[in-house]
This record gives sequence, C-alpha cells and structure tokens, in this order.
Amino acid sequence: MTELKNPFASEEITAPFNEEWQAKRRVAAAVRLLTEVLVTSSPDTSKMHDIAEQLENTASDFASSPRVYGRLDWIESGQHGSFGQVSHELNPLAGYSNPLAPPVTTRIEGDMAIGRCFCGWAYEGPPGSVHGGYVAAIFDQFMGFAQKLGKRPGMTGYLNVSYHHRTPLTTDLHLEARITKQEGRKTFMEGKMFAHDELTASCEALFIEPRKGMYALKQQARPEEVFSPPTARSGA
Repeated sequence: MTELKNPFASEEITAPFNEEWQAKRRVAAAVRLLTEVLVTSSPDTSKMHDIAEQLENTASDFASSPRVYGRLDWIESGQHGSFGQVSHELNPLAGYSNPLAPPVTTRIEGDMAIGRCFCGWAYEGPPGSVHGGYVAAIFDQFMGFAQKLGKRPGMTGYLNVSYHHRTPLTTDLHLEARITKQEGRKTFMEGKMFAHDELTASCEALFIEPRKGMYALKQQARPEEVFSPPTARSGA
C-alpha cells in the first residue's frame, strides 16, 4: 500500500496501512463494544465467569503471537507504516487499533483544527457525564495535533482546562483549536469543546518545540532496556 502522506486531511477515517492494521482495528472495535456492554449490563454471575474464562483464554492465545512493544519497534520493520501511521493506530486517545481510545478524530481546515469524539458509558465521571480527566486528556491529544498549524510541533508545556458545563456521554463532541501566538519555539493555542451547540469546556495550551526538533526527540526516545509486560494468564 502506498504511503499515506496525511492521515488527517479530511473528515473521513483514513484507511489502514495494511491488512494487519485492518484486522487489529476490528479487534479493537470489538473490545470497545465489550467494554461498553460490560459497564452497562448485569448478567448472571455464572455467565460472567464463563465470559471471563473465554476472554482469558483468548488473551493467552493472543500473547503467544509475536510481540511488539512500543511504536519505535513497530516502525523499525518497515512493514507497519511510518511513525505517523503507527501512531494513528496505537495512540491511546486517537488510535483506531487501540481499544482505550474513544477515538478522537482530527483534521485541519484553513487556520483551524477540527476534531470529533464520542464517549460511551465507560468514560462516565459525574452521572451521565464524561469524566473531567478524560476531557483534559482529549484536549491534550487534540491540541497536540492542532499545533501542526504552526509548523513547529513540540511537547505540552501546560494545558489549562476550564469546565463550563457538564460534557454529556453518548453525544457527538465537536472540538476546535487555533494558534493564538508563536514565540520562537513556543506555540500558544486555545481550544473549545462543544456538545451540540453548547460550550462544555475550553482550554489554553502551550507547546514547546525541542531544541533539536521533534524528530531528534524520537531518535533519542528508545530506552536502553525495554520493559516487557507479563503475558496474560488464564484461570485464577
């Protein structure tokens, strides 16, 4: 498959780099569905134990396949896409192949970044509302993408979130962000989150470009020793 230059160029979800990511997206979607069902259902206890055993066996079988820890390892083989494409799949807030992600979708329109997000019951904080910590995390992900507008991507310096109204669950959330100022390696931004037409949260953010740029930071990111989590075990 050809290189995808910009997986965020339109509102449409970008196709996966290869068939492996396509299959992984399907698994991730199934895990998201399972999570949503888990937190919104009350089946018979024995049935839940049966389901747990099936899942434990599935996880154990999964764990016997070749393991890849971290995005840098994923891109090294050259078979899984660029750093951006792998991030598009595995990012914990926006990755289509990561069941932890809602996910947050993003694109650029002129001088504005636009995002969408949908949080189900697994993200509940106050009754019927998205947990404030997830609201902040969604902003951090979205604003980190939006800084592409300034052409000098960097790391989060600060993220100040204001909560105006509760952010409802099971509702399409709309995100907007703009650059307000740039000073050397510093990019200052503001962002907003809407449910329908109501402003639920806003933020001010600062991103700071590393002295040698983000690419150099990626090159230095690999630790000398990679921690490998234990494999899943069945039974208890």
